[in-house]
Amino acid sequence: MNYVIIGNSAAAVGCVEGIRQIDKKGKITIISDEPYHTYSRPLISYLLLGKTDSERMKYRDGSFYKENGVTALLGKKAVSVDSEKKEVTLDGGKKVKYDRLLAATGSSPFVPQMEGLEKVEKKFTFLSLDDAKALEQAITKDSRVLIIGAGLIGLKCAEGIEKRVKHIHVVDMAERILPSILDKTGSEIVQEHIEKHGVEFTLCDSVKSFTKSTATLKSGKKIPFDALVLAVGVRPNTKLLQDAGAQVQGGIVTDEACRTTLPDVYAAGDCARSHDITTDEDRVLALLPNAYMQGECAGINMAGGSALYDKAIPMNAIGFFGLHVITAGSYDGQEHIVADKSTQNYKKLVTKDNLLKGYIMVGNVERAGIYTSLIREKKSLKTIDFELIKEKPQLMAFSKRERAKTLGGITL
Repeated sequence: MNYVIIGNSAAAVGCVEGIRQIDKKGKITIISDEPYHTYSRPLISYLLLGKTDSERMKYRDGSFYKENGVTALLGKKAVSVDSEKKEVTLDGGKKVKYDRLLAATGSSPFVPQMEGLEKVEKKFTFLSLDDAKALEQAITKDSRVLIIGAGLIGLKCAEGIEKRVKHIHVVDMAERILPSILDKTGSEIVQEHIEKHGVEFTLCDSVKSFTKSTATLKSGKKIPFDALVLAVGVRPNTKLLQDAGAQVQGGIVTDEACRTTLPDVYAAGDCARSHDITTDEDRVLALLPNAYMQGECAGINMAGGSALYDKAIPMNAIGFFGLHVITAGSYDGQEHIVADKSTQNYKKLVTKDNLLKGYIMVGNVERAGIYTSLIREKKSLKTIDFELIKEKPQLMAFSKRERAKTLGGITL
C-alpha cells in the first residue's frame, strides 16, 4: 500500500501513527511546503520568549520519519491532485502516486483588505516558524509593535515579543479580547493580567487606513508603529482538494471516518470539517488535539482498520504571561459560576439536558481533564455528585464503578 500525506503537522503525525497501528510495512510519503521537521506551531511564541528552541519544538523527535518508514519530501509544495490517476503533482513537476491520500493542509492567515496596507514595509503574520523568525529579525528594543487582532494568535504574539520591544498596542473591533472562547468576566481577568505587562489595548475599533508607519482607526485615533502584525484569523487551506473535485463547505467535508467525497482521499486537521458533539454541528475545529485525533482516525481507516472520529469538541489550553486558561465545549445552557477575581480564579460550567456542555477555567485549571471527559463521553450528570464536582473537579464525585469504567485512563 502506498500512502501519501500532504502536510507535516499534528494531523500528519496522527495519520502516520494511525497507519502504523495497522500496516507496519506500507510506504508512507509526507509532502510539506515547509523545510522543517514536524514541529508544534503553538510553541512559536515561546521560541521568541527564549523558553524553547527549534530542537525542543519538534512535535516528534528527530528519528520519527526513519522509525516509521516515512519518506519526507520537505520544502516541496503539492500543487494539484488527480483523484482519477491517483497522483499528486509537486511544484517542480514531479508526480507522486498514491493508493490512499490524506490532505492535512492546515490553514493560512487571513489578511483583510485595508487601505494603505501595501505601504507598510514591516508587516507580518504569526502562524508558522518562518513567521516567527521573520518577526524576530525585524524587531529591536526600541520597536513599537501594532498587533491587529486580540484573539489567541495576536495575544500569544504579544507575549512572545513583550520583553524584546519597547511597546505593544493591540487593536480589535470586538468589545473584548478572546471573544471566541471567553465570556465577559473571563476576558476582563485575562486582559487586566496582560495589561500589567505593559500591553495596551484599543477595542471596539478597527483600522481605517495605513501609512508606512501609522495606523488611523475608524474612531480617528492614530497609532504609530515600527512593525505590524496581522492576527485577524485563519482560513482553511481547501483549494487543493476543491480543485480536485472534493466537496468543501467552509472546510473540506468529511464523514466520521475522515473520508472526503473523493475516493480513497481523506482529510484531517485545520483544513477539514468535523462534527462538534457539543453543538451537534459540522464545522472546522482548528485545534491541535483534534487535528491529531482526526489524523489518527484517518490513518487507521486508510490502512484498512476501523475507527470513528466522533468525539470532537472545541477546546483550548493556553497561557498568557503565566495565567492559565482552559476552555472546552459550547456555552449554550445553564451557567454555574465559581469566581474569585482577587486571585484571578474564574470558572464557569455550562449544563444542558443533564449533560456538561462546556466550561471556562481561568487561573486554577487543575484537573480540567475531568470536565473534558464528561463532555466527550456525554456522561449524565445524574450519575455523579455535580455539586461536589462543580466546586472542584475530583474523582470522589463519581461512584467507584464509574471511576473504574470511565476515568481510569484519563491523565489529570
